[in-house]
Amino acid sequence: MGRPLPLTAGELLPEDFYLSVGDQVEQRQRVTEQAVQTFADLSGDHSPNHVDDEDMAQSVYQRRIAHGALLVAYMSACSTEIVERVPNVRDTATPVSLGYDRIRFIKPVFIGDELTLRYVVREVLPNEKRTISDITISNQDDVTVCVGQHILKWVS
Repeated sequence: MGRPLPLTAGELLPEDFYLSVGDQVEQRQRVTEQAVQTFADLSGDHSPNHVDDEDMAQSVYQRRIAHGALLVAYMSACSTEIVERVPNVRDTATPVSLGYDRIRFIKPVFIGDELTLRYVVREVLPNEKRTISDITISNQDDVTVCVGQHILKWVS
C-alpha cells in the first residue's frame, strides 16, 4: 500500500498516495435469510422478489433473490477494510465514498449463496485525492454475479 502523507503539497505521484494500483481486499459473505429480511426492513423494500417464497416459486427464478442494494452494502464493507489497512490514515485525511459507478447485477443472488467479493484499486489520482477501484462479486460456483466501480475521495 502507498504511504500516508498530507495531501496539501504541490504535485503528488501515485506512489506517494494512500493506496497503490493493485492493492486489494477479498471478503466472503454468506447471503442469509436474516440478512435479506433485515435489509428489507431497513430499506423498506419488501418486494415479493426478496420476501415472498410463494410468489417467487412461480417466477423464472423459482426462489427469492437478494436485493441488489444489499450487494452494494457488501461492497462498502470492502472499501472500509482497504481504508482501515492504511496506517494512521485518519491522521491526515478522511476517506469518504463519492459513489459507485457501472454497477451491474449480472446474475441473481439467492439466499444461501456464498459470495466472494474482490475489491482492487485500479487507478490512483493523487492530485484529485481520489482512488478508483473495481469490484467483482462471484458466487460459490465462481460465477460473476455483480460488478462495479467505487470512487473514494480522501478529504484533508
